[in-house]
Amino acid sequence: MKKPGLIVAASVLALAACGSGEENESAGTEQASKDIKLGATAGPYSDMLSQAIVPSLEEKGYTVDIVEFSDYIQPNVALDGGDIDANLFQHTIYLENFEKEQGMDLSALITVPTAPMGIYSNQFDSLDAIEDGATIAIPNDPVNGARALLMLEDEGLVELDPEADVLQASERDVVTNTKTLVFQPIEAGQLPRAVDGSDLAAVPGNFALAAEMDLLDALVLENMPDQYRNVVAVTAENEDSDLAKDLVEIVESEEFEAIIDAEFEGFGKPEWMAE
Repeated sequence: MKKPGLIVAASVLALAACGSGEENESAGTEQASKDIKLGATAGPYSDMLSQAIVPSLEEKGYTVDIVEFSDYIQPNVALDGGDIDANLFQHTIYLENFEKEQGMDLSALITVPTAPMGIYSNQFDSLDAIEDGATIAIPNDPVNGARALLMLEDEGLVELDPEADVLQASERDVVTNTKTLVFQPIEAGQLPRAVDGSDLAAVPGNFALAAEMDLLDALVLENMPDQYRNVVAVTAENEDSDLAKDLVEIVESEEFEAIIDAEFEGFGKPEWMAE
């Protein structure tokens, strides 16, 4: 079974900001300037922009500033308001929910490789070595908690109620627990520390990387469906712009994939990369 990937639940703050400027009639939705700003949350996706995307944009004549954000709200507010031209930090499900709640019209251009959740342990060196009654720290938010349980189900450690919503499953939906695992739900950002305090910990990829953990040290990494992998996003009115076309071309290039392979080990690739 494929599992849902990284999603961060946040209380959305309403902030309206309107871009201004005259539209060149002949340009339509074309990018008016090659001086652009790209937004990302600090960490691996800001690094992905700077290492794998911006150099190719500069070769195409763009002057690029990367704007880093510390939350999962402002990157879309800034995009909708015209303060940045594109962002990279969220997956399609989060994007669609956010724009619906905030009355925005944003568009996912293309899916990129994404850091997966992993199950880490300093007590066991494999899933087979897990002892009965072991404790496992899992995210306490519904979506990330469900991801952890789905990983465990895929590895044969638990079975979930077939009637449960796979996007909202919790430990209450566990009907079979072969190792009698003891679940310890905690805030996702605290999970890297829980690797020392629990027998096992299911850590989302972004938090693992922020804690300087090696994704490849996980006992197992999830294989998320594409709708839970991160995307490059723009406003809907700019999805056919020159910038949008250039971004897609760059992400689809062999050069981009080569940088991912060299610098972003453990990131799960979207289905289109396997075609």
